[in-house]
Amino acid sequence: MIEDILVNLSVGQGSGAATDYAVSVAATFDAHLAGVAFAYDPVTPVSSAGYLPAEVVEAQARDSIAAAKNAASHFTETCKRAGVSGEPLTLNASYGGVAGQFGRLARRFDFAIVGQAEPDTDSLDEFIGEAALFEGGRPVIIVPYIQKAPLELDQVMVCWDGSRAATRAIADAMPLLKRAGRVEVLIVGNERGKHDEVEGADMGAHLARHGLNLEIKRIQIGDIDVADVILSHAADAGTNFIVMGGYGHSRLREFVLGGVTRTILRSMTVPVLMSH
Repeated sequence: MIEDILVNLSVGQGSGAATDYAVSVAATFDAHLAGVAFAYDPVTPVSSAGYLPAEVVEAQARDSIAAAKNAASHFTETCKRAGVSGEPLTLNASYGGVAGQFGRLARRFDFAIVGQAEPDTDSLDEFIGEAALFEGGRPVIIVPYIQKAPLELDQVMVCWDGSRAATRAIADAMPLLKRAGRVEVLIVGNERGKHDEVEGADMGAHLARHGLNLEIKRIQIGDIDVADVILSHAADAGTNFIVMGGYGHSRLREFVLGGVTRTILRSMTVPVLMSH
């Protein structure tokens, strides 16, 4: 069941796509939605003439607080129009600590929703999304910055490679899959786990027993990048929601994204649910 959702509210110049999408998810499941807007601590670099004047630092703080309040206000108004139970939160954070702070906060909710980082910007959305995925312990829905439509589940793609992460993502996504018009299980050749599939005991059979309208799609690839295959097929199939495992490995207490995960996060054009 989905009863309690957290969304990161954009405080920059972004479109607020994640906010609007999160409200549509909460409305679909009649869930409570908390929206957190971060007011960032002032950055005080040393200039050639010394430290920045106090009035400049104070102006940074005022602008950051105002941006967070504006994001929270937009969130509240959007929830009210949709009849959603919304709880705006405004928290202080440093640029370096905000990602971890959001990841820890996400542990207290059923789902976290974040926006995709816009290209060629200094947005922290990418780091916040990664922290939610690897530190939150909860599924994360990443919303493309170009997203305009609300939650749509007419055509859902599940990426299956036999891994733990993919298994976790499918289990976490079950409330959404139960509402899907059609579910396509995509198995890309040359991925690990394919030779271990046992007829009657594979993931397709498991999902069919849950009553899903299901189709299995197998694609064999050569030297083509797996992420490109997934994105290309999603576009061709008219997919409007993707479920997949989020991959990474630890390096000196930091998670480094796997290649497929990184490419999907940067190039996706439909919302993606990931679990780690």
